Amino acid sequence: MSATAAPAQRGALARLAFGLARDKADTLLLLAAALLVIAPHADHLPGWISALCAVMLLWRALITFRGTRMPPLALLLPVAMGAMFGVYRTYHTLLGREAGVAMLVLLVTMKMLEMHAKRDLFVVIFLCFFLQLTHFFYAQGIGSALLMVVAIVTLLTAQLSFQYTGQRPPLLGRLRLGATILGLAAPLAVLLFVFFPRIQGPLWGMPGDAKSGRTGMSDSMSPGNLSSLAQSEETAFRVKFIDPAPPQSQMYWRGIVLSRFDGRTWSRMPQRLGAPAAKADPLVLTLRGPGIRHQVTLEPFKNNWLFALEAPVKPPYMDGNPVRVTGELEMRADFALEQRVRYEVVSNPQFTLQAQQDPANMAAWLELPPGYNPLTMQAGAELRKLDDPRQRVQAALARFNRENFSYTLEPPLLGRDSVDEFMYTTKAGFCEHYAGSFVFLMRAAGVPARVVAGYQGGEANPFDGFFTVRQMDAHAWAEVWFEGSGWTRVDPTAAVSPERIQSSGARARQREAPFGIESLGAVINLNPHTSPWLTELRLRIGAVNNGWNQWVLNYTPERQRSFLGSLRAVLGYWDVLLALLAIAAGAVLVRTLQLRSRTDPIDALYSQLCQQLAKAGLARAPHEGPGAYAARVGAHAMAPANKAAATRFLALYSAHKYGPRAPQPKLAGTLRRLLNAAKATN
Repeated sequence: MSATAAPAQRGALARLAFGLARDKADTLLLLAAALLVIAPHADHLPGWISALCAVMLLWRALITFRGTRMPPLALLLPVAMGAMFGVYRTYHTLLGREAGVAMLVLLVTMKMLEMHAKRDLFVVIFLCFFLQLTHFFYAQGIGSALLMVVAIVTLLTAQLSFQYTGQRPPLLGRLRLGATILGLAAPLAVLLFVFFPRIQGPLWGMPGDAKSGRTGMSDSMSPGNLSSLAQSEETAFRVKFIDPAPPQSQMYWRGIVLSRFDGRTWSRMPQRLGAPAAKADPLVLTLRGPGIRHQVTLEPFKNNWLFALEAPVKPPYMDGNPVRVTGELEMRADFALEQRVRYEVVSNPQFTLQAQQDPANMAAWLELPPGYNPLTMQAGAELRKLDDPRQRVQAALARFNRENFSYTLEPPLLGRDSVDEFMYTTKAGFCEHYAGSFVFLMRAAGVPARVVAGYQGGEANPFDGFFTVRQMDAHAWAEVWFEGSGWTRVDPTAAVSPERIQSSGARARQREAPFGIESLGAVINLNPHTSPWLTELRLRIGAVNNGWNQWVLNYTPERQRSFLGSLRAVLGYWDVLLALLAIAAGAVLVRTLQLRSRTDPIDALYSQLCQQLAKAGLARAPHEGPGAYAARVGAHAMAPANKAAATRFLALYSAHKYGPRAPQPKLAGTLRRLLNAAKATN
């Protein structure tokens, strides 16, 4: 089989495999690109919009395969009006982020059914480019970025396919060209990302953004709140310890203090929510031992408190202002943390908080709702017979340890007297059951107590040195107040499930059997938290995601100023400018050399022939192609042998550049011989 016959046979096989004409193949490529752009939005769009888009894209694909006519405007217009009405009913507006993205998705899919001219194809492509950007409203992880790269390369390939008018490269070649175009734009994008002045917050604010924060820890606690969080493997925050990390059992990430109980729900004291600073409890903190410096990267959520190791002694700064630390050791920002934030804290795990208190202030920490949980109230009265409050605490913990209490993520539902039912009937619960019931019992026993909600533990990642704290590590514990010792942490969960405190919530769970078959679990371990190879894979992926978060998503104006400041400190102002100019000039030079090194040898021979003929008075006009040039050479008076060589050269060159492409490995040698034969032209 000849070399020229092989590509023709491959093209014939491709046509047999797909049975598609060029225009159909190009349309299907555009459909595939649009699907790559639209599919990620299915995660947040209503089900009816996703279903409608799927039906319309499938309809367009069937039209392409069968070659049938496009639907008439009389059919598309009612569908479009109905879709707009559905968007309005769903979002109660046609504006804003959520409704706007939904309208844009519907516009792209409906435009697919209304493409009649080449201009319509490019309208769809440009709409897809814009729609691709809107996905970053909802996800900015490295996976989303990689999917964006694939979608953009496919869109560029579709755009190139529609722009070819004559012979064109195969699909793989067009995909390679699309990737090359994106690669050429990448250095400029990186320079703009690093050096272009960044703004604080999003480029624009839109209705609905305030509701877009992730689900996280709430500002109240009732039975079942934290156990539902414990089913989630979403990252709450990541921590990088600058000083040596404490033991796992000492990693208590303090969040909020819950002091008010209405019979079912623990919440913050109403008078403390808006109390003036003068009336708030003062922060009286005595420290012992060295502090622990650590950096926290907090994922977005709907509230304004920050998490840190107990006890934060050097709070971070937010927008140039220090974060408030309340008398209850809560760190609170002045705004909701709806974006990922990074801050540095110094904490001291050895502290004494408010060792002395006015007895009048203790009433708030002893308050209980009347008429609830009579059995636990009676048990508290029995504990009052012990003179030492510490003995009352130990007696309550001994009861949890002595009786048949169990730790579970799926506790039974509790009724009106939830503490009594837990303490005397079910005896099975999550950390909020133990912390809430213990605080209730302590108050009934006359010991000031409150609930602290936060996280406990964390998983070390050896590949990047960060600790990952997930929602499943959500935890609640108690604080009791002793004269002279102040507020002291007591974790009743440790009396029932010490492994929960010694390791993170994920690793404290039982190893799950694959497919529910216990015998198979002894042979195959598919649990990503206990299987060695799955754990390593998960940690490596987590390290990559964390690196993306730290260096790309967390490239804030403060970090940009810090980076440019360090650059100026090393190079100076003019040196920085000269360095940037040198980088730009170097990039242009490298690109020029690359283009020169990739000059087609056939074109180089053609240029030599044109120069040779110009010396003989036959200069090629700028608008003159090889065919017209050959006709003028043939009419010129010159030696017949030289004329024949020159016209033959131009005919072969014209066929090579503008005729059907086929490999011609010997063409360069043939043209070189003809060039030498034409050199005697005069």
